[in-house]
Amino acid sequence: MTGYIQVVTTAPTRDDAETIARALVNERLAACVQMIGPILSTYHWEGKVETSQEWQCLIKTRRDLFDKIVGTIRALHPYKVPEILALPITTADRPYLEWIDAETTRP
Repeated sequence: MTGYIQVVTTAPTRDDAETIARALVNERLAACVQMIGPILSTYHWEGKVETSQEWQCLIKTRRDLFDKIVGTIRALHPYKVPEILALPITTADRPYLEWIDAETTRP
């Protein structure tokens, strides 16, 4: 079950998050993208502590699609350095994983 991941990114607006989500699903790079928000993020940026409202995207996909997902997110994302994290899915229901396979393309 090591071939599946959940990618996490955040976007400054719901529209930005939805643009990224739709692109990933339309390109069959993700089976599903859940958008959560707004959330409040506090972080260091350019020497200051910043706080901003963001939308979080949880992207269900396969590990072998990660590089393409990164490229798509970077192309659409307004941030200079967007959060793009991949978390391994260590345990999942087999039919759900089969659905991810069916809804994502092979590279």
